[in-house]
Amino acid sequence: MNWEAFWLTVRLAAIVSVLLVAIGLPIAYWIAYSRWRWKFLVEAVVALPIVLPPTVLGFYVLLALGSRSPLGRWWESLTGHTLAFTFEGLVIGSLIYSLPFAVQPFAASFGAVDPKLLGASASLGLSPARTFWRVVLPLSKAGLVTGFALSFAHTLGEFGVVLMVGGNIPGVTRTISIDIYDQVQAAQYAGANLTAAVLLLLSFAALSIVYGINRRPWAVGPSK
Repeated sequence: MNWEAFWLTVRLAAIVSVLLVAIGLPIAYWIAYSRWRWKFLVEAVVALPIVLPPTVLGFYVLLALGSRSPLGRWWESLTGHTLAFTFEGLVIGSLIYSLPFAVQPFAASFGAVDPKLLGASASLGLSPARTFWRVVLPLSKAGLVTGFALSFAHTLGEFGVVLMVGGNIPGVTRTISIDIYDQVQAAQYAGANLTAAVLLLLSFAALSIVYGINRRPWAVGPSK
């Protein structure tokens, strides 16, 4: 078991999930309540990483972070190195790749809030911002936990994007999924099996939390 790759992956997933809460909440709020007729285009852009091949997404992220891009040149002027093949580059690529897994549950939970409660809040003189913090957000806890857990689990299992953007640098960009691939390539199946089992258990735990929080009674009638 490559614990260096494991803890690097956990750190990456934790950072990405926390950042996606901060980035995803305003996007999801706008998607849930905006009446703009072309809103579906924004929704399509947000959902694009779900259907786009990871290598394609990783390729374009790599170009955007490279030394020839404005972002890459700006970062290089500050730090002396480009964003590509760094942990920071992995964070940016992972944010884009896992964005829909946070935004969509957030937006669904916001949209499920009873509009009458929003109207009552407005009639009491609360601003939209205070309504969000005191009404919408507390009623959307299940969606927030779902988005956080899904983005965390999704980042744990990334392969194509992190390989394209970060390469395979030990201690810097080698994640647990890349380590499994390396072990299989080296015919170290016992080690690969152990690492894959740990990743499987983590993913199962994350999904169990999601389904446990959002469970609904299958039978008609009061739940027991």
